[in-house]
Amino acid sequence: MAAEEEGLTGPDGARPVPEPEAGARPEQAADPAREHRPEPRSVPELLLGRPPMARPLPFFDHEAAPAEPGPLFVDWLATALDAGVLDPQAFTLSTVDADGMPDARVLVLRDVDAAGTGWNFSAAADSPKGRQLADHPAAALTVYWPQLGRQVRVRGTVERAADLVAAAEFATRSPAARASSLVGRQSEPLAALVEYDDAVAVARRRLEAHPDVVPPGHAVYTLWAHEVEFWQGDSDRRHVRLRYTRTGPVSSPDWSRTLLWP
Repeated sequence: MAAEEEGLTGPDGARPVPEPEAGARPEQAADPAREHRPEPRSVPELLLGRPPMARPLPFFDHEAAPAEPGPLFVDWLATALDAGVLDPQAFTLSTVDADGMPDARVLVLRDVDAAGTGWNFSAAADSPKGRQLADHPAAALTVYWPQLGRQVRVRGTVERAADLVAAAEFATRSPAARASSLVGRQSEPLAALVEYDDAVAVARRRLEAHPDVVPPGHAVYTLWAHEVEFWQGDSDRRHVRLRYTRTGPVSSPDWSRTLLWP
């Protein structure tokens, strides 16, 4: 017989919670997962028997690679999309702070200038990464697509685009991304998540009233590659690494190619 037919549920289908007896202490519900959870294991034990690259991986014919790295990156990105790689546009941006300490975080790729070999991304100019790029306009970019066992490493100088470019890019972002950017205060201490939720609600109302508003610190950057390495993993550790090195100024399309030891 259904619980509602037995009179054990309220009008909304919820079961009433019995009142505790006077002086009784509430009992904690048993956690079956906790009762059967195995003892913590060491990291080597967790990783034992899980070798990386132990799966069929694509072949990389480095001899057929194009003369410039930009088109090859776009081809690899398209292959990752076709293969169903999750978040293939996510990459790690590495910078250096004022003390010379490295810093890294995952961002979203916005565009690629295949001809000029530049990677475009956006950030708040007053964020830690924005300040680091202002002080030291050079960075490294790393992409890894696990299903394909492919990694791309990029190093070069970073240039901030004009405000008009940043405003046009901001208009293409999702409402949630625009509201978050309007809130700002990235990486500052936060007392509670509800404080952020309240600030986002204010930002959403601001966007509704002024759809064209752009945060003053919103910036678009281009990492102009000086060096690009394509890495194709192999289950037998016969990894194929092809490095492109720019042989002229950033405006130059000339590159050299070097096959590297795994």
